[in-house]
Parts: sequence; C-alpha cells; structure tokens
Amino acid sequence: MSMPTPTDLLKPTTWAGMIFSDGRREAATTAPVVEPATGAELGRLGIAGIDDLSAATRSAAANQRDWAAQPFHERAAVLRRAGDLFQRYASDIQHWLIREAGSIPGKAAVETETAAQECFEAAALASTPPGVLLPTAYDRLSMTRRVPVGVVGVIAPFNFPLVLSIRSVAPALALGNAVVLKPDSRTAVCGGVALARIFEAAGLLEGVLHVLPGGADIGEALVTDPLVPVISFTGSTGVGRRVGELAARHLKRAHLELGGNSALIVLDDADLEAAVGLGAWGSFLHSGQICMTTGRHLVHESLVADYVSLLAAKADALPVGDPATEEVALGPIIDAGQRDKVHHLVTSTVEAGAELAAGGSYRELFYRPTVLAGVAETMPAYAREVFGPVAPVLSFREVEEAARLAAADEYALSLGIVTADAARGLALAERIPTGIVHINDQTVGDEAVAPFGGLGASGTGSRFGGAAANIEAFTETRWITMQHRPATYPF
Repeated sequence: MSMPTPTDLLKPTTWAGMIFSDGRREAATTAPVVEPATGAELGRLGIAGIDDLSAATRSAAANQRDWAAQPFHERAAVLRRAGDLFQRYASDIQHWLIREAGSIPGKAAVETETAAQECFEAAALASTPPGVLLPTAYDRLSMTRRVPVGVVGVIAPFNFPLVLSIRSVAPALALGNAVVLKPDSRTAVCGGVALARIFEAAGLLEGVLHVLPGGADIGEALVTDPLVPVISFTGSTGVGRRVGELAARHLKRAHLELGGNSALIVLDDADLEAAVGLGAWGSFLHSGQICMTTGRHLVHESLVADYVSLLAAKADALPVGDPATEEVALGPIIDAGQRDKVHHLVTSTVEAGAELAAGGSYRELFYRPTVLAGVAETMPAYAREVFGPVAPVLSFREVEEAARLAAADEYALSLGIVTADAARGLALAERIPTGIVHINDQTVGDEAVAPFGGLGASGTGSRFGGAAANIEAFTETRWITMQHRPATYPF
C-alpha cells in the first residue's frame, strides 16, 4: 500500500486537471480552485462530464459485488485505516479547508477529526449482524437479511465539505456499497479529492469510490442514473425538492438533509451571559454557513434589551478576515452571489423596520457579524434561511408564545433552549417539532454516533449518523425462507 507523504497528499500536482474515477485520469474540462478570502487561483481541478458519470456508475456497479464479497473484517480494516489517515494527514486537509472553503483553523480541525470518527464508527457497521430470525407458521427457517443497495450517489455541499461527504461515503462503503460522490465544485479538493486520496491509500478496491466534481447536469444525471438506486443529498431545500422529485420519478430512495432556520429560545430564567455566548456561536460560526445555524433568537421580553446589547457588543468585537493569514473568528462568505443574498436579506429587513444593532456591512467577501433587533415574524432575515452571520432577535412574553413562534416555520432541523430548569426546557421542546434538540446549548452540533436530520422543509428525517440510521439508509431488507425439501401445493 502506497502511503502519501505529508507534502504530497493534496498538492496540486496530484489532482490538477484530473478526476478520480477508476484511478486518476485526465479530465476534458477543468475549472479554477479559488480561494474566497483572496480571489487567488490555487490550481485547476478536473470537472466531470456526462460521459464520465456514466462510465463511473457502470464501473461502480461492476466492482461493487467484489467489494461486498470481501470479508467483513477486511472492509472494516479499510475504514479504520482511512480514519487513521484522516488523523495522520489532518494538517494537509485542514490547509485546504482553510484556503478553499474559508474555514477558520478550529472549524477545519473539527472537520478532519469528525471525518476520522465517521470512518471509525463506519468500520463497526461492517460486522453488524446482517439480519434476524423470524417466527413462522410453517416448517421452515424464516429470516431477514440486510444487503447492500449497490451503488450510492452522494451529493455534498460547500459549507462543511469534508464532513458532509464522509458521513455518507464511509457508512455506505462499510456496508458493502460502491459510491459515486459529487462534491461541490467550489470545495472539491477538501470535499472530494481528499476522500479519494485517503481511501486510495487505505487500500479500497479500485472502482468502488468515484469522485466527480461537476455542475447541476452531473447531479441530475447521478440522480436519474438507473444503476444508482439510492441518493444521499445534502444542500438547499430548493435543490433538495428537485432531487426528491427526480428520485421519486425513477422509483429510487433519496435521503435529503436540507436547509434550516433554527430557533434559540432564551427563557426568562436563563443565564444571560451564557445565552449570549451560545447565540453568538450559533449564528456566527463559519459565517453562519451551516444548516443548523441559529437563524432566529427568541428572547423573553425581560431579557431582550440586555441580550441585544451584549450580543451586538460581542459581534462588533469579533475579528473577520483571511483565516490563512490572520487570527480571526469569521472567514469569508463562499462567493459573491451568497454574500449579496445575505446583504439583501439584511437591508430589506432594516427597511421593513428592524434595528441594525451591529454589522450589516462587508468588505469583499468578509461580512461583519450582524445583529437585528425589533424584528417581526414577516421580516425577510427572520422568515427565511439567511446562510450568513446574521442574528435576528424577536421577543416573547409567555412560554406558549415562544413555542408557537419556534414551531411556526417550514423548517424543523434544530432547536436550542436556554433555561435554569432543564426539565422545563425539555417540556417546551416536546411542543416544537424538530429533528434535533439541545437543552442549554445552541443549535449547531453533530456527532458520528448520533442520528442527524430534520423534518418538514429541512429534509426527510434522521438519515445520517448512528448505526440504525446508516443501516436503514444504505441497505435493503430481504426476506429469506429455507426448508429441507421442496414445498408441495394443491395444484
């Protein structure tokens, strides 16, 4: 097995103009890898075409059976080695997460360690009991058996590019599937090439993992390809609806993890300083470019004035800049289109009557952390997912009002509740439908061992993380009966 050295794992000469499908091969089309903090071109990456996608799915289908036939301990060993390699080459991958995705170093470190843990947890799936014995009224053995679905198509976004790829790729591989991964072309090195290189070094059979950066045409071709029965998609709700529609039309399963506009509820007995710290982290981490970002701050009327004042002061004090060269709390927005969308939501909310307590300005792709006070339910930055470092604050009087406000949204991904009485917080959470709840914490959190997913416009429920969710997502159930001699029937 050839191990990459720390200097060559992701250096441009290993991926320039290439796509990773049946090894490395030259692509007909390339696109620049752009550093959002500076606008600098860091290299040129191969971009897949429709013919590349078709060849990849055929290869994946052809090689999947050999991979599934590997003894479970050999598949587990590949996943364990991949986890070790993510840790060994963490600094190399973090370098690209910082430069290509605009991550601050701490966030990049979380991604590489989470990637390792996803692989370690996935390794355990390989030895999961594959089925159960069933009771039967006949003289035979009756059982269910979990079998790989075959080829899993994974479509991953730009914001946590490594984690949001590996959390589907690792369990799908461990359970005996082949994978075709389409990373976002804006972060295809840290969210695509990194996985290809790591699994190549870990000894994965060639032809089992294909990494194909590309545009919407590649994503659509992957969703509709007859050799791909399961799609795992993470991205916006708008695109997710399209993916779900296409998948349904082709009678295949689509696991959709979509947008969010998660609420943080600060009850009247909350520790104010702790709540402000949670609110700032929940809204401003990675410039708010996280599906679980705290998009709505619901604060009791007795605390709201001080909450806004302290949160605005904290926002004003946070440094924003190039995470590769400066010690900053927030890096850049991914591109100008996203920045302009964020700014439009902020300015239109102020025009609708909200108070700009902090931020609301930008330099190039660096958007200042923003606090909006006195918002109403209908204002754009409150009612819509912003995907930027924006904290709209709305006050409430009674707990019943807080429950109504938090639940009155099409998204239902995550919920945070801050209170001195945890049992009171849990009782409130029971009245608000979301896929994730954190009592005395903010809305952003994920673990490889925990199920992850949202309801409503946030997706199709917990389809990622934890053994049960991953097995359900990436296997099929077969019913098998067996008896000593052929059965007989009346005719």
